[in-house]
Amino acid sequence: MKRSNIAVIFAGGSGRRMNNDGKPKQFLELKGKPIIIYTLELFEQHPEIDGIVVVCLESWIEQLKQLLHKFNIQKVVDIVPGGATGQDSIYSGIKAASKLYSPESIVLIHDGVRPLINAQTISDNIKSVKQYGSCITCVPTIETFVVANADGHFDIPERKDSLIARAPQSFVLKDILTVHEDARQNNRHDYIDSCSLMNHYGYKLHTIIGPVENIKITTPMDYFVFKAMVEVHEVQQVFGF
Repeated sequence: MKRSNIAVIFAGGSGRRMNNDGKPKQFLELKGKPIIIYTLELFEQHPEIDGIVVVCLESWIEQLKQLLHKFNIQKVVDIVPGGATGQDSIYSGIKAASKLYSPESIVLIHDGVRPLINAQTISDNIKSVKQYGSCITCVPTIETFVVANADGHFDIPERKDSLIARAPQSFVLKDILTVHEDARQNNRHDYIDSCSLMNHYGYKLHTIIGPVENIKITTPMDYFVFKAMVEVHEVQQVFGF
């Protein structure tokens, strides 16, 4: 199997913080299109992405299949149900990808509710993994970052040295699969994201700076920011600026 570039999209959250009567946040619509489709279109339309694996709430898989057909998303090669934790869900997606693609392939792990990245961010992730073996998409901190210690004291890192990790978080497929399986053997299912997991197992991480608007749509306020950004992009396309 040749080396490929694969996106693993996590769309397994229930969206309880959105106060939306039970509909998962990734299926909320804007202008008639669900958030998950906005996200998938970014990878569908990118010429370097060869395939997409989606991790979805099991009860919403059939709905997602209908949406893929409706919006002509053709690069999705598999849809797998999520697990008990986010870490377990990502493992399911990576495991599915490993059955279809070379171990040397590049995997971009991304949240289904982060629809505000751009093609350059995807390209930069692929380029970084080819050069350094990993890529963590970040944004600079614009406020003071405080770390509370158990003894009641605080560490306050220099703002210039602080970054906020977002997504995509990208790796060589065999590397991220190995650390997930090691974590499972150690009965660890609580890593907050892939870069935390890789860092714990001693992998050197490389970062890029992504777009500031690359937020995770988790709350109603996030949704309104997303709506505003979509409208800004539409105006830019119409007027060419």
